[in-house]
Amino acid sequence: MTKNVKITLIAIAAIVLFFFMTFGGVYNKLVTAEEGVTSAWSQVENVYQRRADLVPNLVETVKGYAAHERETLQGVVDARSKISQMNVSADVIRDPNMLAQFQQAQGALSSALSRLMVVVERYPDLKASQNFLALQTQLEGTENRITVERKRFNDAAREFNTLRRVFPNVFIARMMGFGEKAYFTATEGAAQVPTVQF
Repeated sequence: MTKNVKITLIAIAAIVLFFFMTFGGVYNKLVTAEEGVTSAWSQVENVYQRRADLVPNLVETVKGYAAHERETLQGVVDARSKISQMNVSADVIRDPNMLAQFQQAQGALSSALSRLMVVVERYPDLKASQNFLALQTQLEGTENRITVERKRFNDAAREFNTLRRVFPNVFIARMMGFGEKAYFTATEGAAQVPTVQF
């Protein structure tokens, strides 16, 4: 083998090694970022499940004081039932439409719970009940956790989507099937200032 052939083979080997190291590094970063999104999504599901688990206890507590508020209580039960019937898979973080449906169902439960809290205002004995107060505190804490976990999910999705779109990662991401992750968005009408009347 001549000296020129050896130099050419070494150069080719160096280029191939550089390509594989770059490819491997980018691939590993994409996998790590995608796992971050998946982990953040698990936490979102976790806090939504916590809220869904609290709802039956809250409904039963209110039912004892406000049995004739059947329509409001049924609205909460129905909204929770729709959520528990949803088939939420890991695909929801890849599909903006599925995420919007999930978010809409959760919004319906939030709305039903808000109406329930308005009903509660009419019952001073219920508002003073230790069981109700404890449930209300847990529910408020859960709503705060939902907000925090949704933000963390959006942060992880943004980090992944950014990593996926930069050069040269965009080519490797497409080649290896790393798709864009969906974001939680504000609910419809959230930009409007609510009207308060006394």
